[in-house]
Amino acid sequence: MSLSPTQRRYLRSLAHDLSPVILLGNKGATDAVAKELGNALDQHELVKVKLSGGDKEERQAQVAFLTGETKAETVQEIGHVVVLFRRNEQDPKLALPR
Repeated sequence: MSLSPTQRRYLRSLAHDLSPVILLGNKGATDAVAKELGNALDQHELVKVKLSGGDKEERQAQVAFLTGETKAETVQEIGHVVVLFRRNEQDPKLALPR
């Protein structure tokens, strides 16, 4: 499922007031972090993640790992914070515009 620009804009507006749910430490993105992120996405559908330090390539690798493991989509990425979205098919919580 690919998000349209309208849907991305809507999700960015919802994510503005969110606090980061997942904080990556020195080890970065691991399998355990991906599992917890999957649980958070099942609960909330829209999650803010604060990435660990490092250069831009390292952060991009962390985002690619997390989105690949959880099958989530990147809504927004600013600095060390990324917003991820994954629809919960059994119990959707957010109504997306068309």
